[in-house]
Order: sequence, then structure tokens, then C-alpha cells
Amino acid sequence: MKGKSKGPDGIAARHPDAGARERRSPLASSRTLKDVQALVFDVFGTVVDWRGSVIAEGRALGRRKRLSVDWPGFADDWRAGYAPAMDRVRRGELPWTSIDVLNRMILAELLARQRITSLSEAEKDAFNRVWHRLKPWPDAVKGLARLKKKLLIATLSNGNMALLVNMARHAGLPWDCVLSAELFRHYKPDREVYLGAARLLGLRPGELMMVAAHKSDLDAAAAAGLRTAFVQRPLEFGDPALKDVRPEKRFDVNAADFADLARKLGA
Repeated sequence: MKGKSKGPDGIAARHPDAGARERRSPLASSRTLKDVQALVFDVFGTVVDWRGSVIAEGRALGRRKRLSVDWPGFADDWRAGYAPAMDRVRRGELPWTSIDVLNRMILAELLARQRITSLSEAEKDAFNRVWHRLKPWPDAVKGLARLKKKLLIATLSNGNMALLVNMARHAGLPWDCVLSAELFRHYKPDREVYLGAARLLGLRPGELMMVAAHKSDLDAAAAAGLRTAFVQRPLEFGDPALKDVRPEKRFDVNAADFADLARKLGA
């Protein structure tokens, strides 16, 4: 996870059009912010604590099955397999494959690598669905509810529809709409995802703001014409030293959390 590693959505750390964004004013014009009609959110790491949730469920599974596993390392390895798996889909090595299925493939590889053979197929499937049960960051639900009073709020995640809907119900996430890369048969950072979200919401790209804790996601959204809001999540990878949370002038808004984002958007 060190250096310019790929984030949880499997997006390269630098987008080729980022330079143009950096030359923008650090403050978005009032016209730009007034034009924004809806917010779409990255989910893994931005809205929910994927790492802490996987570690907690892994430890509970380990106690039940008497497994001796480095669960923080297991969670990191599981997530690290995410981007390469999506790249296989992009290259055509795999047909369109949902994140649920990709996660299950990665899990099987990890279990084999660690020689964990005591889990039944049903137990493996149940553990794979931990990604449907991720816990929100402490500010997420309240912050989303506040933002929802002013703007339409929706997901825009590489997670598949069933995963995102189940997660919303489990975590109490008050989305107006659930949008998934699955709808467009493209994974972020493909521009089809960002433009597809604007199209489905009946908006011009500049009327839609991408909210993410991953700068590469925002750079790709900006290259497609969306507005951008960066939210700091210093504990996403456990150690704050592993996460770049520096504000950037190229983003329209930089926020410490969702409450700060709501304040800066006038919600």
C-alpha cells in the first residue's frame, strides 16, 4: 500500500489529465457550486471502513473455526487483489464479472495460499459477503442525511448492485439512488461510469459532483467533466502514514469528513 499504490477502487494513483486540474483555482466559483445538483460517492473507504470491518469479521470467524490468521494482513491482501482482478475484465481475459464474484475468486486464492482448508463452501460464501456488511465511518450516516436535505445523493461504486443495496440496508445509508459500475459494464476509472451516472440522473457532467477519498477517482471524474470533492480518510489503511490526505487545489472542495463537506456545500 506504500507510495502510489492503487486505491480500493483499483484506480491508478495518477490520472493523465490531473495536470489541468491542478492549474484550476483552489476555490470553485460560486457558479460552479450552484450548478451542482447531485453528489455521487465512492463507497469503499470513502463511506465505509472496509478494512476494519473485514478484520473484525475475520477475527470472529477465526475464533469459531480456531484459525490462526493475521487478519489485518488478510484484509489488505484481499483488497490488493481487487484491482488486478478488475484489470483482467478490462483486458478481456474475463467476461464482465461482478465484484462479488471477483472477491470470491480472490478469497479462494488467499485461503489456498494460507492452507486454510477447514471452511465449507457455505462458510466461504458467507465470509465473502462481509463486503455487504461493511460498517460506515462514524460521520457517514449523519453527514449523508445532512447533505441529502440539499442535494440528491447516490453511490457511484465498482461494487455490484446487490452488494451496494445490501450494504445500504445494513449500515443505514440514506441514499436517494444506488448507481453501480455494473450498470455500465465498465469499472472506474473508465469515463463511461462517470458519464453514465450523469446520464441516468438527467444531468450534465458539470452538474454532478464526485465525492471520494481517492484522488485518482476524482481525477478520472474531473476528466469526464464532473465536479470533485476530496474527503480525507486517514485511517482507511490502518496506519495514517499509508494514506495521502493532503488537500489539493485541483479539487473543487477539500473536506475533513462528511460534516465538513456539508458545511462547505451549504447543507
